[in-house]
Amino acid sequence: MSKSGGPPQEAAAGYVRVEALSKSFRSGVSRVEVLRGVDFSLRRCQSLAVVGASGVGKSTLLHILGALEPPTAGRVVLDGMNLYQQGSQALARIRNRKIGFVFQFHHLLPEFNALENAAMPALIQGRTRGEAFGLAERILVRVGLKDRLTHRVGELSGGEQQRVAVARALVVEPELLLADEPTGNLDPQTGRLIHEMILELNAEKGLTTVVVTHNLELAGLMQRQIRLGEGRVWEER
Repeated sequence: MSKSGGPPQEAAAGYVRVEALSKSFRSGVSRVEVLRGVDFSLRRCQSLAVVGASGVGKSTLLHILGALEPPTAGRVVLDGMNLYQQGSQALARIRNRKIGFVFQFHHLLPEFNALENAAMPALIQGRTRGEAFGLAERILVRVGLKDRLTHRVGELSGGEQQRVAVARALVVEPELLLADEPTGNLDPQTGRLIHEMILELNAEKGLTTVVVTHNLELAGLMQRQIRLGEGRVWEER
């Protein structure tokens, strides 16, 4: 039996399963199809890169995987649990306890320092201030920011800010890490360092990791790749 209580055969089939997933949006009187019957699965602790041109639905797919946006059709099964059969409160708990997000724009709060930013999700989760700040400090040290804990966002470089964003995603000790163009605003060398760090943490913490990226070199560092085009998976390796 999986931790979520789903049938054992569902958990064995893949930690993440995407089945016949479709997503469309209304634009005026017409409807735009972004995803059209996407299928793939991902085992626990695997890393996956999602690549493809702009506008093919990569970010939309990530938002659906992250319980942020429901599909029009199809389903996402996470650890044996059909995500979008859950109510809104259950989805909020899943996002807060099982899933960590890293975005291209780090969305750090400029009035707070690195430690406060990284601890925020744990505080929202209901952990004590001491526990939340202890977790955040350990992760920030792990990602190389031991000497930058009390620096505000404006005092950090772009690469350091993204490291704080990664630490913030990991502070709730998630099972699934989702990253949307996490190196898109960084120079190539810093981008590679961030990607390598994500993969190291993937291995160390047993994370299942999905990264959306335009960078094929960086995508090649992941265990698996899928390419989206015209709303479908055209290539998988």
